[in-house]
Amino acid sequence: MGNALRFLCCKPSTADGSDSLGLHGVSSTTVGVSALAHDLFNFEITSQVPEGLSKHVVSSKKAQANWYRKLLEAWKEANLPPRTPEEAARLVIGTLKRHQKADVEGLLVFYGLPHPNTLVEITVKPPTSLPEGVKFEFQTLPVDAKAVADGDTVTVYVATTDPRESSCVPRGVQVAAVKRSKARAKKSYEEADELHQKIIDSGYRVLNFQNSEEILARKYRIRLRGIDAPEGSMPYGEEAKQELVKIVQRKCLRVLVYGEDRYGRTVGDLYCNGMFVQELMLKKGFAWHYSAYDRRPELAVWENEARTKRVGLWASSNPEKPWEWRKDKREGR
Repeated sequence: MGNALRFLCCKPSTADGSDSLGLHGVSSTTVGVSALAHDLFNFEITSQVPEGLSKHVVSSKKAQANWYRKLLEAWKEANLPPRTPEEAARLVIGTLKRHQKADVEGLLVFYGLPHPNTLVEITVKPPTSLPEGVKFEFQTLPVDAKAVADGDTVTVYVATTDPRESSCVPRGVQVAAVKRSKARAKKSYEEADELHQKIIDSGYRVLNFQNSEEILARKYRIRLRGIDAPEGSMPYGEEAKQELVKIVQRKCLRVLVYGEDRYGRTVGDLYCNGMFVQELMLKKGFAWHYSAYDRRPELAVWENEARTKRVGLWASSNPEKPWEWRKDKREGR
């Protein structure tokens, strides 16, 4: 059996209450992908389909076994095994495209995988040279889910070993980082915490990784260029935030910087695993094209695509625009 399938084989486990659960008892995150891999692995050994699947599809057990044979073959033939719910959903849809729609959708729900209407085709690739207007670019360290403020703002960190960053670290930050390391070695944790607070106040932080490596990094608060997502207390505000979390968490991002906004945030385009983040947010219906600040026509096209499909916030007949909501708040309405 191919390594591609073995890579993700594990028993499915339930997620915490913050994740929506599919009918297989798995969340709509990578746990659903692992559950599908586990069941395909089990099918290869036993020729048995999962218990309970018949409650959610219309075809017979014999037909279900046929699906799993096809899915097993497609999984093995894939250059890379699916790693995200979207990738797994595409594999299921593409493999079973000639089968009944109710069966395909039932299978997706069973594993907590995205509905076909919510899947988007990515058309923009990361640029090979810097576009006009870009002042500089950087690669971030892996993004923490807690660093996502809402659907269009995320805090990231860039290692000071980056050539651009290494030349502009304040002397006081460098000294504090060295002293903190020595204080921790002596187990003077109170002193180390005081020094770290000085580093944080200067816009930097010492990040700890699983291998016990410590990295001094600079903090950037990024405002996604060209889109405006619902504010947290608006309808779909939390959904937009969680969508951005799913896209960027634990990922290293490529950020193309165009400038700063009036709040001191870095305005930029984000690329994650070769995907343009703004394209994903617009096509999934979790943001508006912010045409007052960005005239790129493709952003308007992507917004209209989501409107037509009535996905995300466009499921509402007349969603309130976040810039109008903010204006009403400022004016006390």
